[in-house]
Amino acid sequence: MAAVAITTIDNPFDPFDNFDSWYRFDMDKGYNSCALLARLALTSDAFTDKENDEEIERAIDEIIKYDVLNIYKKVKREI
Repeated sequence: MAAVAITTIDNPFDPFDNFDSWYRFDMDKGYNSCALLARLALTSDAFTDKENDEEIERAIDEIIKYDVLNIYKKVKREI
């Protein structure tokens, strides 16, 4: 199974291994990627973990699809 996350092309930190530094960089640059993802991902406590993960990946793909500045990218990690 793979886990996915969103990041920007200029963020030198891995959101899986070094989330705090990744988040700080993201916020300092004004991207606020977590909030953007939270607005677009329609997750719920009523969904299974798999359904929520699929919804998060769908939202990441949507962000990238409409990213006119071409700054976002999806990273995957096998877990």
